[in-house]
Amino acid sequence: MNTELKNAVKAADLKAQYDARVKRLVGHKRVLAQILIKTVDEFKGMNPKTVANCIEGTPYISTVPVEPGLTNAVLDKNGQRIVGFNTESQEINEGLARFDIVFYVRTKDGLSQIIINVEAQKDEPGEYEILNRAIFYVSRLVSSQKERDFENSRYDDIKRVYSIWVCMNMDENTMSHIHLTKEDVIGSYEWKGNLDLINIVMIGLARELPEHDETYELHRLLGALLSQELSVDEKLNIIGNEYNIPIEENMRKDVSAMCNLGEGIEEKGIAIGREKGRIEGRIEGEAGLILKMYKNGLSAEQIASATDKPLEEVKEIIAGI
Repeated sequence: MNTELKNAVKAADLKAQYDARVKRLVGHKRVLAQILIKTVDEFKGMNPKTVANCIEGTPYISTVPVEPGLTNAVLDKNGQRIVGFNTESQEINEGLARFDIVFYVRTKDGLSQIIINVEAQKDEPGEYEILNRAIFYVSRLVSSQKERDFENSRYDDIKRVYSIWVCMNMDENTMSHIHLTKEDVIGSYEWKGNLDLINIVMIGLARELPEHDETYELHRLLGALLSQELSVDEKLNIIGNEYNIPIEENMRKDVSAMCNLGEGIEEKGIAIGREKGRIEGRIEGEAGLILKMYKNGLSAEQIASATDKPLEEVKEIIAGI
């Protein structure tokens, strides 16, 4: 394995570890509480500690499959229905897409639940339109409730769903709420049902950290958590002093590990760039020599013999003049 490939493999492994730490950091209940307060009407204005206590159990991080038929738990050996998400090991069906973070949160009146999905993206992807993916995810969270959260035709028991997407490295700080609306085309009949069942929230984080104010309060917290520019102490100072989030040992470890992994990815990226430049420089030098020999009257066959290059490769270089 050449040096460039080795560095690429190591960088990919570091990136996978880094992405896992990002999800773990965002998946802390006090961080999720801050997200809920700014994105879900039910929790606006509430105390973050109180909201954190409304989150049921431990959020599922990269364990619940997105694919149809795999999101729900399977039947047990006795054929009894198991209520809950399918949280199989990642080694099983390896390579399938999984929700970054998904969890149930109890409403403040304690009477109902909301299903929350949070996805972290390092930037807006170029290979597909991100809103289309968000629509698929929120639709899966609705359809997968059948036989898990409601049975048969009891559609009135469908739980409200939020899919919240955090996109880093954007040009500006933004937030958009995408949801169902009713438009009367003819008449104004009031159809029974809940238009608030499906919710998508898109959060864009600018590269530069905003000041701490009410408008950009959530953007500053997430920007600090996910920044590759701030040190461990700077991150912890913002998290602890500005947002009163307890800096427990597991959070300190996650912040520290993420910073170290970020530095490792940068170093590997520099190494890959240097190795690539060295190889390209050598290739350009060899091509230049071949072209110079050709211009001095040597045939492709003579050049191939003199340079120990395959004849076809020499002809390709000459053809590129």
